[in-house]
Amino acid sequence: MRSSRWHAHGNVYLVAESTELTPERVREEARGTDGIVEVVRAGDGVVEIVIWNPDGSTAELSGNGTRIAAAWLMARDGTGDARVDVRGGRSVHATRLADGSIETDIGPVEIGPRETVAGIELTAVLVGNPHAVVVGDPAEIGRIGPLLETHPRFPDRTNVQIARVDGPGDVTARVWERGVGETQSSGTSAIAVAAAFGARDVKIRFPGGDLHVRLDGEHAYLTGTAELSSVVTPEP
Repeated sequence: MRSSRWHAHGNVYLVAESTELTPERVREEARGTDGIVEVVRAGDGVVEIVIWNPDGSTAELSGNGTRIAAAWLMARDGTGDARVDVRGGRSVHATRLADGSIETDIGPVEIGPRETVAGIELTAVLVGNPHAVVVGDPAEIGRIGPLLETHPRFPDRTNVQIARVDGPGDVTARVWERGVGETQSSGTSAIAVAAAFGARDVKIRFPGGDLHVRLDGEHAYLTGTAELSSVVTPEP
């Protein structure tokens, strides 16, 4: 399996040029990463992918994962624009900006009312995948994250964020990703936090780096980096 290792704000994904992945193989190959972006088809400015979590489950969307897929296609084809189609999810349009970062149009966001689950007040947000945003001390993610991820309120499990407002347009957050555990950052989590806080233009600070979110009408735009670490070519 030809693959390349990419990183985006602390998230590490393998981009696998393969259509033969199984949950068992993913659990073996994804060790030490945040998942695998499986390239199903690529050409004419479009890449179709499957997003695998390290536990062998699949995700409907990943903000950092789709940006990595877009960067992979742009590097391969020498272009500055790409469309990423997530199998079972949505299409994401990406554009490389002058500073080298990539802006992606993630699409619509659905925000639920504030509710209390297991004694914890949260806002449920859909960004193509499920999120539960909690206002509080981000250091509590190790306790609250696994509790909410598997709570019966979320039959398909959920991603969890704990966030704190530091100032206008400036939020600090940590994230517990469904099927992964705590990760250094998350693109869709950044969007979920911005939406739950009602922020239209905001920087979300994760341990792995800062992501910029802009909400414009029904569309959420996410800006960050994606860089190639290494390429692995299997022996013949």
